[in-house]
Amino acid sequence: MEFDLEVRLAHDGDKWIAYHPDFEACGQSLAELDQNLIRCLLDRQLFPENSHVMVFMAFDYNCIPTWIRQYAYHYFNRHIRLNLKSPTLKT
Repeated sequence: MEFDLEVRLAHDGDKWIAYHPDFEACGQSLAELDQNLIRCLLDRQLFPENSHVMVFMAFDYNCIPTWIRQYAYHYFNRHIRLNLKSPTLKT
């Protein structure tokens, strides 16, 4: 599968964080993270508006305590398709 963007996914005990050399997006839930990532990509104009972006989120195992990593080798990576639509203003 081809991806347009790869980010490092971590959890700090409170929120999900997507790290990239050009930005950082976060959210309390994965859905909120996805929305903030869309906003971040649009704000930085990294991809054209109204395009679809395939994102690979590689989970960062460093946010899991060392002693439990042997049991969490299967912990997840995410593949998502984001629709980069600007939010419209409601009047």
